[in-house]
Amino acid sequence: MSAGQMPPWLQEQLMKLQQSQQNLQSIMTQKQHLEMEKAETEKALEELKKVDDADAVYKQAGTVLLKSTKKELVDELEEKQEMAKTRTTVLEKQETRVKETLKEQESKITEMMKSGSEAPKPAEDNPRK
Repeated sequence: MSAGQMPPWLQEQLMKLQQSQQNLQSIMTQKQHLEMEKAETEKALEELKKVDDADAVYKQAGTVLLKSTKKELVDELEEKQEMAKTRTTVLEKQETRVKETLKEQESKITEMMKSGSEAPKPAEDNPRK
């Protein structure tokens, strides 16, 4: 079936499917960034724990280094870790939702293809539960 003769309802479903796939891609990318951030934070915390409490420590703020204290930096990094955890949880929930939506959309398209080219009856097209 070439795109020219593709029924409008199928085009619409395929567009929705594509949108879901892009959503999923975006979620995966965000998760990857978080993983990298998490690894960097853990490494920084490890290094900090080796430092003596009285030693001068510095943190990068843009292009400058600011003098800080070990405790301040540890607190800051641990807070960053917590926030990353929360964001990861949110992203994982979104990922699960989008994957379910994708499954539904794929089976809907398969059903429509099987039942021939007539558009689905509105009764079957149940609103979100």
